[in-house]
Parts: sequence; structure tokens; C-alpha cells
Amino acid sequence: MPNPKHKHSKARRDKRRAQWRRKKSAGPNLSACPQCHELKPPHQVCMNCGTYKGTAVIAVEES
Repeated sequence: MPNPKHKHSKARRDKRRAQWRRKKSAGPNLSACPQCHELKPPHQVCMNCGTYKGTAVIAVEES
């Protein structure tokens, strides 16, 4: 079984272990739609205007 040749420092170990906490507390990623500037999840169709990458994908009723 392989063994490490050099000791990892405590700071390096703790940085690795802290990543799961950083990811959980970040919250949902949201980006602005380039057409209507509403917040939406990235790489998804905007539910406000129905566009994706500048092209109309779904028809949205105007109220």
C-alpha cells in the first residue's frame, strides 16, 4: 500500500476539509438574463421572457 513521501501541513489539510462547508453555505447560483435582466439559474431558459442565449425558446404569456 502506498504511503505519502512528505508530510502535508495542517493548513493544507484544513483547506481541503473546509471545501464542503463553503459549497453548502454558498446558496443557489443565479445569473442575470441578458434580455430582461431577471435572475435565473445558469444554463436554463429564463422563465420571465422565455429566451436562452438570445433566442426565443418558449412562448410566455404577458399579464
